[in-house]
Amino acid sequence: MAVKEVVDAVTMKRALTRITYEIIERNHGIEDLVLVGIKTRGIYIAQRIAERLQQLEGIEVPVGELDITLYRDDAKKDDDPTVHASDIPVNLEGKEVIVVDDVLFTGRTIRAALDAIMDFGRPRKISLAVLVDRGHRELPIRADYVGKNIPTSLAEQIIVEMEEVDGKDRIVINKETE
Repeated sequence: MAVKEVVDAVTMKRALTRITYEIIERNHGIEDLVLVGIKTRGIYIAQRIAERLQQLEGIEVPVGELDITLYRDDAKKDDDPTVHASDIPVNLEGKEVIVVDDVLFTGRTIRAALDAIMDFGRPRKISLAVLVDRGHRELPIRADYVGKNIPTSLAEQIIVEMEEVDGKDRIVINKETE
């Protein structure tokens, strides 16, 4: 397998800062905003965006953690999935929710996240922020906030590494070699 770094730590930080500024511009205030990160790396991305929002706007935005394991449509019936608890710290009723994930690919993870969020209440609006959009959608889902568009082939895999989990920040493409 050939691994190629396509985004370094500095570029990743810039992409997250750009997403943060777009959130501020498009939401005309962030008082009713809730960030909901999809486990695992989406949570850390959401926390970083919330920290930047706090620095820029002086408002603490709640960050929730969402496990979509039981909502996936691609799990086999005989699988015994490991489920982690979701933690949504506020009532989502009437809130502006931004779902945060690391990579947008087929759209199936986001569809599952939408189903899961509805179990926590009915937000006024749901948006999507992703660090990487790699294309190849199978469902009609698009991100409202994108850090980087990285077109890929189906033989490639995008891997987001984050300090909190992997010990460093970077994005690599892993290409299957024959």
